[in-house]
Amino acid sequence: MVMCFSGERLATFTCSFGAAPVGNYTLAGTKGTLVADPAYEYSEGLSHRVTTNEKTKTVKFPKRDQFAAELVYFSDCILKNKDPEPSGYEGLIDVRIVEAIYKSARTGRMVVLPEMSKTRRPTKRQQISRPAHGMPKTVNAKSPSGKAA
Repeated sequence: MVMCFSGERLATFTCSFGAAPVGNYTLAGTKGTLVADPAYEYSEGLSHRVTTNEKTKTVKFPKRDQFAAELVYFSDCILKNKDPEPSGYEGLIDVRIVEAIYKSARTGRMVVLPEMSKTRRPTKRQQISRPAHGMPKTVNAKSPSGKAA
């Protein structure tokens, strides 16, 4: 799919569960590129390769437990009666986009969506880190991955 944004910005996506197992993305801008590879992995650390002015720098992020941090943040919002960010509004924006992609695929035509403004965005202050977890101990069972526990 191709998405067009104001300011002559484009985003292209190829998504498939039936294609080759690729888990990376590339951002290309006027000043350089960022390649995240792996980009979505849960069982290992992530890596970004940033190139600007023909110089490349690799930034590695250690393996972590992102789900624990999400659960801690969400439960904290409930306990303190705070609205989470990203919110349900963010999810609504995502659903609108996915529905437009399906409509475009069905009709073979471009679908124009009116812009939805969003005044609040996640910030670095919300970042919560939790250490990566190891293999769980099994009790009278083989590991589902086939690896020794």
